[in-house]
Amino acid sequence: MGPICLIIVFIHSKHCIAAKGTKYVTYGSVLKLMNVDFNLRLHSHDIRYGSGSGQQSVTGIEVKEDGNSYWLVKAEYGKRYTRGKPIKCGDIIRLEHIATKKNLHSHLVNSPLSGKQEISAYGDYEGEGDSGDNWQIVCETDFWERDDIVLLKHVDTNAYLSISGRSYTHLVGQMEVIGDYSPDSRHIEWKTMEGLFVHPADFKAHHYEHTEL
Repeated sequence: MGPICLIIVFIHSKHCIAAKGTKYVTYGSVLKLMNVDFNLRLHSHDIRYGSGSGQQSVTGIEVKEDGNSYWLVKAEYGKRYTRGKPIKCGDIIRLEHIATKKNLHSHLVNSPLSGKQEISAYGDYEGEGDSGDNWQIVCETDFWERDDIVLLKHVDTNAYLSISGRSYTHLVGQMEVIGDYSPDSRHIEWKTMEGLFVHPADFKAHHYEHTEL
């Protein structure tokens, strides 16, 4: 387990349990998301795009052990969240990149390889960005369950989080992450993988609220 994981375990030890311990994805959980079609994990790093927005780049990565693929699940921009509260299908969330504190983001900017919609990581070092960080969870049950295949729909632009299938030559084993407008694309399905999930019982017992304002 790398240093980032150790920090996560220390911070969340009172509220989190092993990935097998709960069926729900909950607010305050830290997780990895895998693209089902490409078997790649959603990834970011302190490398900026050389074109487009110039913001921090987001890719899909083959290496499942990489510590730069962990994301914190938060409430939508400007809202508070209760740690351990199960996320409903249809809820609007943000995903904060653990290593750099920037949020998964999109906007009407062309992506570097395919010319689709750019996906970036955006915000300050306190995890604060803007409404372009909002993503709606699209699934078919009442709550987002860990075994569910879900879609992440960008609220501002209606694009779905996807992978283009194009590989970066200077980033071995990494592909371009994009926004795709087709809800029928076979590249827009995601599921949770490794992570630390806040147990639903904890938020009832502790009533702990994390403020994102």
